[in-house]
Parts: sequence; C-alpha cells; structure tokens
Amino acid sequence: MRKSFIDAGEIVTTHGVRGEVKVLTWLDSPEMLCEFERCRIDGKEYSIEACRVQKNCNLLKLQGIDAMEIAQGMRGKVIQIYREDISNEVIFGDELIGVEVFSDEKAIGKITEVLDYPGNSVYVIDGGKYMIPAVKEFVLSTDIDKNVMQVKLIEGMGRDEN
Repeated sequence: MRKSFIDAGEIVTTHGVRGEVKVLTWLDSPEMLCEFERCRIDGKEYSIEACRVQKNCNLLKLQGIDAMEIAQGMRGKVIQIYREDISNEVIFGDELIGVEVFSDEKAIGKITEVLDYPGNSVYVIDGGKYMIPAVKEFVLSTDIDKNVMQVKLIEGMGRDEN
C-alpha cells in the first residue's frame, strides 16, 4: 500500500551555529535526499534550503531553523519525504509490508518484513514461512495499488520444505 509519507532518516545532531542538522539517511543513498525540496518533521512541512552529503549522512538547512539551539531541539526526530514527490516506479520496503504474495496463482502469504542486505533485499513472508530474494528472477511483478506480488518459488525458499 502506498503511503503518504516515507521515513527518510533521523536527525542525529546539529552542524555549525546556523541551524543545520545532520541526518542519518535511511534511503538507498544520501544523495537521494538531496533531490527533494521539502520534507516533514513531526507533521510540519519544511522547505529544504540546502542539502549536501557528508560521508553516509546529509547536512540539511531547513527554512525557519536558523540557530543551533532550535536545531538541537530536533535531535532524534524522523524526517519524512512526501510520497507524491517520488516516482510511482519507486517502491519502498515499508510499502511492501502487508502485500499479498502469490506463486502460480496460489496465495502463499503476506510480506511481514523486508530485510536489507548489501547484495539485495529479502522479503519475509508470514514471519519466515518463505524468504524471497528481491531480484527479478524471483519477483515477477509487484502492484502496490492492488496490494499484490507475483513470485517464482524454488526449492529452499520455504521453511518447512522436505
């Protein structure tokens, strides 16, 4: 199911005295956060005046946050991006939770967790009943709007296989 907002990272500290915040990004890469002009924190929209990458984090200057003291009050808060600002072709792991998974037209369960590994993600079906690598060979199609995914199962993906 498509969400209205995507959790993009957490403000971990401040940077400098002019109100910049350092964000530990949860997106595929820190560069991705720099593509957005706005974000949301605690239900309030902020314009992103500047964004730059520092190692695996982002340094953000948000409109209206002009002092270190104000920025310090934002530590620990989650930054969200607006789903409408992202291409519909992009699917986030959070949006896959609860998606009904089918193999050969037979329902095998729902995605309960998405595990991120360096090589690829793995979709956990019904708490571990199946573990499906998120690669084209096994994930045949995904329709978030209909809340369904078609997969190809092979031996070893099921927990209770003989």
